[in-house]
Amino acid sequence: MTGPRRTRRRSGRWMMFLLLFVAAAAAVIWWKTENSANTSYVKPEYSVNPHAIMVQGKWTEEYAQGTAEGLLIPLTIAQQLMGDGIRYEEKTETIILTTDSKVLQFKTGQLDATLNRKPFSLQFAAKKIGDKLYLPMAPLTELFGLHAEVGEPSGIVSLFLPGEAIQHAGVPETKKKGIQLREGPNKSFAIIEDLPSGSDLRLWGEEDGWYKAESKAGNIGYVSKGAVSLLTVEKIPAAAEPEDAFVAWKGNGQRINLTWEAVYSANPDTSKIGELKGVNVVSPSWFELMDGTGKVRSNADAAYSAWAHSKGMQVWGMFSNGFEPDRTHAALSSYETRFEMIQQMLAYAKAFKLQGVNIDFENVYTKDMDNLVQFVREMTPLLHEQNLVVSIDVTPKSNSEMWSAFLDRERLAPVVDFMMVMAYDEHWASSPQAGSVSSLSWAENSVKRILQEDKVPSRKLILGVPFYTRIWTEEPDGKGGVKVSSKTMSMDAVNALIAEKKLKPTLSEETGQQYVEFKEGQTVKKIWIEDANSIQARAELAKSYQLAGVASWRRGFESKDVWEALDQTLQSRP
Repeated sequence: MTGPRRTRRRSGRWMMFLLLFVAAAAAVIWWKTENSANTSYVKPEYSVNPHAIMVQGKWTEEYAQGTAEGLLIPLTIAQQLMGDGIRYEEKTETIILTTDSKVLQFKTGQLDATLNRKPFSLQFAAKKIGDKLYLPMAPLTELFGLHAEVGEPSGIVSLFLPGEAIQHAGVPETKKKGIQLREGPNKSFAIIEDLPSGSDLRLWGEEDGWYKAESKAGNIGYVSKGAVSLLTVEKIPAAAEPEDAFVAWKGNGQRINLTWEAVYSANPDTSKIGELKGVNVVSPSWFELMDGTGKVRSNADAAYSAWAHSKGMQVWGMFSNGFEPDRTHAALSSYETRFEMIQQMLAYAKAFKLQGVNIDFENVYTKDMDNLVQFVREMTPLLHEQNLVVSIDVTPKSNSEMWSAFLDRERLAPVVDFMMVMAYDEHWASSPQAGSVSSLSWAENSVKRILQEDKVPSRKLILGVPFYTRIWTEEPDGKGGVKVSSKTMSMDAVNALIAEKKLKPTLSEETGQQYVEFKEGQTVKKIWIEDANSIQARAELAKSYQLAGVASWRRGFESKDVWEALDQTLQSRP
């Protein structure tokens, strides 16, 4: 009876020993797997074809063409890196590169180009290979400062943005056997490239105690942080700045006090204008787009320019699209028609001694948003070359497709010198509800949204103010409701009406303006008044947000006391 019991006890011990042995062996295998280095090599996916393109430590999934000075990169990559600076118009195979001071235009397969309207020769042409367009690297470097480095012997192309700061690291000389660039942040990953001692690396990030690194050959992988030493930070040089950079406003600390001059046919008799105290810029509505070919009509008057200059005022001619969307679409759609407009505006500016051009494009299709940005990008460098200020009028932000949504204020702001926000027509001529043309709170909110949401610098923003108001008529519509209509009135006309009717305006807390209403039979008349006080409050608003100044629509609607109030408030410090 005792023998079998000892056998079972002995058998249990052996089983336990066996289990412990297996567990220990498994632990050893796991430890070796986790801690021993992978000695296998792998070819990265991007090495399937030559000239893989790397940007900021990542493969772009694109490849370059050519080598050395003849290097070509895909249009898509160039546009990703340079944004609005590169435009391609497929219909005419036209490529346009724009910077703050240059416009380079050329066509696929051609070496002849134009640089700021002058003939220019390219060393290498843009090429279409299959369905992809490739741009020569040389002009991208010259205009934008985009830098390319071709790794040896891999042929990998690394692209670097101007102004980019890159941390370098080196493999210490003490690492006699060098180190390995691995596929992932762990020794278990396969080797991409052996890096001998003294190797230089660019670092693009950190993960789990490993650096994401780029070798001189252009390969991207990982190296252990402890295996390298940090070196210098490389700064990619920016494109060369023009020696005589354009200065838009030389007003010796003065804020801009611009007034628009509405010229519908004949120019005003300047002898009857009187003193415009404090006004330093006038903007007559002289130029209008006539058709889709880019033809521009002029109502400009040399005598008016001479009068303005004699009064110490600059002249910024307004260029309007006539508020006609179809002709605007046609004129903006191609480089040729845009250039036609630009050429004419340059000629008119010279002939009539302008100091600037004010772009007033309204009622535009939303689909032309990009075309308008491109037009301004092509126009500004050429106008700056002739010492002309470029400004553009924009509406307050709204959901209106044709009057607001087509304006990409954020993309226009870096290109223009000034942006006028036309902070009026809160309640427009045919509004179904009577109200202020521009309540002060609404005007302020219009400014704040553009500054905050569109990142327009305050030094570029000019507050547009109305010199006009509307008298609103509310009358029964016969259906139990109210019919609303309005009529535009000048400040003097409102003052005359108030005197005639012996009315007493009261302050509207809601709008920050004086307000009157009166009855005529069954109708009710309402006026939210614009006067020297409301204009002074708008100038204070411009000062409080450190705006470039004020622009008033339009001369001729104001009362005489407005100019003094506007000038004193706008130019006083602080």
